[in-house]
Amino acid sequence: MLESQAHRRLHAIQCHLLPSSTASDDDSSSHVQPNLTAAEFFHGQGYSVVLPEKLQTGKWNVYRSARSPLELVTRFADHPEIGTLHDNFVHAVESFRDYKYLGTRIREDGTVGEYKWMTYGEAGTACEAIGSGLQFHGFQKGASIGLYFINRPEWLIVDLACSSYSYISVPLYDTLGPDAVQYVVNHADIQAIFCVPQTLNSLLSFLSGIPSVRLIVVVGGVDEYLPSLPSGSGVKLVSYLKLISQGRSSLQPFCPPKPEDVATICYTSGTTGTPKGVVLTHGNLIASAAGFCRAIKFASSDVYFSYLPLAHIYERTNQFILVYYGGAVGFYQGDNLKLMDDLAALRPTIFSSVPRLYNRIYDGITNAVANSGKLREGLFRVAYNSKKQAIMSGRNPSPMWDRLVFNKIKEKLGGRVRFLGSGASPLSPDVMDFLRVCFGCQVIEGYGMTETSCVISMMDVGDNLSGHVGSPSPACEIKLVDVPEMNYTSEDQPHPRGEICVRGPIVFQGYYKDEVQTSEVIDNDGWLHTGDIGSWLPGGRLKIIDRKKNIFKLAQGEYIAPEKIENVYTKCKFVSQCFIYGDSLNSSLVAVVAVDPDLMEAWAASEGIKYENLEQLCNDPRVRAAVLAEMDAVGMEAQLRGFEFAKAVTLVLEPFTLENGLLTPTFKIKRPQAKAYFAKVISDMYAELSKSDPKLQKM
Repeated sequence: MLESQAHRRLHAIQCHLLPSSTASDDDSSSHVQPNLTAAEFFHGQGYSVVLPEKLQTGKWNVYRSARSPLELVTRFADHPEIGTLHDNFVHAVESFRDYKYLGTRIREDGTVGEYKWMTYGEAGTACEAIGSGLQFHGFQKGASIGLYFINRPEWLIVDLACSSYSYISVPLYDTLGPDAVQYVVNHADIQAIFCVPQTLNSLLSFLSGIPSVRLIVVVGGVDEYLPSLPSGSGVKLVSYLKLISQGRSSLQPFCPPKPEDVATICYTSGTTGTPKGVVLTHGNLIASAAGFCRAIKFASSDVYFSYLPLAHIYERTNQFILVYYGGAVGFYQGDNLKLMDDLAALRPTIFSSVPRLYNRIYDGITNAVANSGKLREGLFRVAYNSKKQAIMSGRNPSPMWDRLVFNKIKEKLGGRVRFLGSGASPLSPDVMDFLRVCFGCQVIEGYGMTETSCVISMMDVGDNLSGHVGSPSPACEIKLVDVPEMNYTSEDQPHPRGEICVRGPIVFQGYYKDEVQTSEVIDNDGWLHTGDIGSWLPGGRLKIIDRKKNIFKLAQGEYIAPEKIENVYTKCKFVSQCFIYGDSLNSSLVAVVAVDPDLMEAWAASEGIKYENLEQLCNDPRVRAAVLAEMDAVGMEAQLRGFEFAKAVTLVLEPFTLENGLLTPTFKIKRPQAKAYFAKVISDMYAELSKSDPKLQKM
């Protein structure tokens, strides 16, 4: 009897303790969780807890972070009074007034030197001047303000000013294309645009087509050199410095927003059709940042390198988090070819990037090792395997390997990096393990989208398993919904599978002026349907395994609408049917083309190509090259973008039919089946591309 009571007491205590692998390395992190024996409506899976969707009848299929199982995070734990981006910045200015905040290497004369810094206090003063300058020009609360330039300190100052004076910031970026920029300006009713001299020229080319704009502010421009606008345009053109001067001469008090007020409209390039405006409130963005901060801690001593586009939610969320912790942000000089030079000068402690760059680092190091001679290559292999084994088993690696091998590699990112973040597309498990070993720091991969204010899930500190995107953010809950047409169900063994759906304070308010598309992605119960297919791994980790929609990303993040491209290529004389394939681990597309046998025979005869049978003809490199050249010509005529061109082609004689399972009854390609059917030829094409031009793959 005594033994059983002691056992029950021990069990009750253990139920309050998080497994050691889920606890943060930070000693301030709590190892205590609510008692699972007392909380009858959830049970733990390590990094996640599972709840019933509906308390009375629902399945146990809703996953939350084990860090906050009973309520979704909406505010920072240490500062719950911060409810808006304005509150967040005011907190930073008050707490870190004299700390470095924004750094740049570019001088006023355009030359490049060492980093020079603006403090939080100085940034606060500039923010007040910009906001007052906008009020000086008569812009009212709720006006939409466009930002049309790449990362630099002024971008964040303008964005902060928008938050502090209740304006709505709308990022504009060139990859949308000039036509799309004009569309966004009109769709969002943008009244003022901040640009640089280069993007000013683009704006002036369609100035008469954006009637809502009343003010253009040129960052880096000099007033006496600005072009004069037609007198009837109704648009004022001023330099950034003049706007600051106008604001300082008539300083106005802040016009603080409420958490439910719109902070930004982020237009996603999407796939087909026009860009969609994702409406995000201050509450959305604070919840997203607060959820991240429950799991990962930064400090005011941290230095962050900013080169990912601020127009995208990934980089902007990083900025909100850095402001909360009072960290410093150093900007690249605007040239991706000089990133390594900037990193050496800044020596950041935090570096966030995308798989494309990490893959380049991986390829560069492995190629250098392979060409370093047998002795050095052997030393690297021994060091790498020893350190990897130690990391994976939770032991501290021998410092000897860093001194002999890895410190030189760490210098590539400045030598001080303690945190590497990856997002936008999947990071190969091999590359992730490689980064962990070579740089000896935390490597965290996350998953998210603009519609969820960035982070949906992320890997937990101390979790050394790669090939997944971690547990839910504490600011949302996730469930998988059956997709029977793709044979994915929540009952699948050994791991449940289905479309990833997200709910919580991070979910956007809807697409701007588009209730139809909003209702297509947010259901009546508030679940956002992402279109991604996921699987739950042991411990409550999420793995992305497929796309529900016929839309996917390449390695560098561009969205691909394959059906659009296939429709273009079927205009090619050689192409009877076409299947376009790509994925987020590769940077280019490949094509499987069903050809017209009669046409191929006639063409081969005209070219004097000898062959024994049609299969041999289809495999002839000269024939494949000719078909690809014809496809390129048709693609150029249709104005496909560079990344939309297939870089390799396989020719097949067998058409896609209902009988071989490659077509639906409405004669659409069954993409999952086609992927499986042509798996070998797809693999062969990527292998061939990798040999001919390694830059095309895993960039």
